[in-house]
Amino acid sequence: MECYSSGLMNPWIQVPLADYEGHMSADGVEQLAPLRELFAAALAHTQPESVAVLGVAGGNGLDVISRERTRRVVGIDIHPEYLQATAARYAELPGLELHQADLAGDLPRITPVEQVHVALVFEHAGTGRCLQNALSLIAPGGWMSVVLQLPSSSEQGVSQTPFASLQTLKPNFRFVEAAALTRELALHGMRLDEEWRVDLPAGKAFWQGIFRQMT
Repeated sequence: MECYSSGLMNPWIQVPLADYEGHMSADGVEQLAPLRELFAAALAHTQPESVAVLGVAGGNGLDVISRERTRRVVGIDIHPEYLQATAARYAELPGLELHQADLAGDLPRITPVEQVHVALVFEHAGTGRCLQNALSLIAPGGWMSVVLQLPSSSEQGVSQTPFASLQTLKPNFRFVEAAALTRELALHGMRLDEEWRVDLPAGKAFWQGIFRQMT
């Protein structure tokens, strides 16, 4: 599944960072803190020396990375403003590499890492080329942590907030089924090692799965 072609204008380019962070912090959404906590839980489980965050945005959660244990941090995002903000906010983070790229298109040459973290990305970028890109970044025996938004009977995939630019993402948003993703990753030698669910305000919920590459 590809939600958009890398050859077309990616809708995320039209979303200012202030709008994105405002939307994610708005009443009834409140997702930044849970996403930070899930990233921290994934890092505690895998304890990587290197990690890549796909769709790094403004760097939410990078502050939980252990500077003693994790010596290389890769952030990838399509929006240059997001990467500039992350660079400024986390200038002291050891080994920080930031790359501008469409995750559903071609990636620059990046040395693989021990853990790849993919939170609320597949819903927008699809599980075709984006998934292949994520897998290509995992070093032998490494990990992938994935956060998916679970369907809700009472809430839309992209909530209504005062930040109108976020509504441009609705046409490309598709839920990704955790069980289907788990089966797909198994075909690529990735075994589900741990999973859990986090309930959110307004009836939404996240699922996080942590996968280990079998050698």
